Amino acid sequence: MEMIRLDRFLTQAGVGTRSEVKKYLKNGMVQVNGETVKKPEQKIDSEKDQITYQGKLLQYESFVALMLHKPGGCITATSDRLQKTVLDYIDHPRKEELFPVGRLDIDTEGLVILMNDGDLAHRMLSPKYHVEKTYFVRVNGSLSEEDVTAFAEGMEIGEKKPTLPARLHILKSGEISEAEVTLREGKFHQIKRMFAARGGQVLYLKRISMAGIALDEALAPGMWRELTQDEKDKLLQP
Repeated sequence: MEMIRLDRFLTQAGVGTRSEVKKYLKNGMVQVNGETVKKPEQKIDSEKDQITYQGKLLQYESFVALMLHKPGGCITATSDRLQKTVLDYIDHPRKEELFPVGRLDIDTEGLVILMNDGDLAHRMLSPKYHVEKTYFVRVNGSLSEEDVTAFAEGMEIGEKKPTLPARLHILKSGEISEAEVTLREGKFHQIKRMFAARGGQVLYLKRISMAGIALDEALAPGMWRELTQDEKDKLLQP
């Protein structure tokens, strides 16, 4: 059972802003279990009560998750006095519940998943659950099978322990090389430090997938969308 105010339920169900919802209630456009309710402060059970707006039954999901194509130049945080954050790009009725799962460096682009489930987020970030994250990377200098082996064996990058085994898939090797890197952990500046340990310098970095969810190619940097039910199911798998 989750008892919440009716106006909050309506706002989170996407009916409108808090002020718009109050107007709809005043005008008798909302019914709870078949009865018109005009008080925004009335408590309802979001799991059992049937709420309709203009005759349409509203659905309330406790779990909210979305993806953002993070642009460079913003930080992966919920608020900051000086820097723009990933949440500054989000316009969602339940935005205040959301937080990013993990972090991307300020200059790194790509997939950021935001959600309102702290336990699930913790599981996704724990190395023991083997949640994979894949990045597209552009580096100075050529790449070889020796680099692939080094990534696969785990590397010393100045931490107490070597990195966990990672997959390096070379897409192009030359003066400027391109590759995809798949990790199961997220140490500070890890990919940059791994390539530095091999004598390379990362020029561009973009996360393209996480936990089996790929960044939607239709999303330009700064754009977002809610996860589909199939994508949510992937996250919720034990």
